[in-house]
Amino acid sequence: MQNLEKTIGSLIDRLNVSIMGSVDEDGFPNVKALLKPRKREGIKTFWFPTNTSSVHVAQFRVEPRSCLYFFDRRTHKGVMLRGKMEVIEDGETKKMIWNEGDVRYYNKGVNDPDYCVLKFTTLSGRYYVEFSSRNFTVS
Repeated sequence: MQNLEKTIGSLIDRLNVSIMGSVDEDGFPNVKALLKPRKREGIKTFWFPTNTSSVHVAQFRVEPRSCLYFFDRRTHKGVMLRGKMEVIEDGETKKMIWNEGDVRYYNKGVNDPDYCVLKFTTLSGRYYVEFSSRNFTVS
């Protein structure tokens, strides 16, 4: 698993886009493109900055089940991670992933009430490479 985790982490690090899935109030999946994770710990935990007022934040407050998908068009490799998404609004976590350029989105800075952090915790996943897929769990 350690080798697979390193391979998947390397794939994620070289991409600029993440795909995030949420579940709406009618039980249907919603998919949204995001920038790459601001921070990650292995393939277990990922942090993303986002707007507190967004639709997906409202959905995660009700239903935390989520997924992330990362794919490299050039190599046709991809990984889908299943897990739980938390909406984090404490100052320490917000400061942890804050970049100075974020002020263009959150003009009141790191304490902007419309700035929060999404924390994704992976439970399992599916890695695709060379016409085959491999399921795995993350502990």
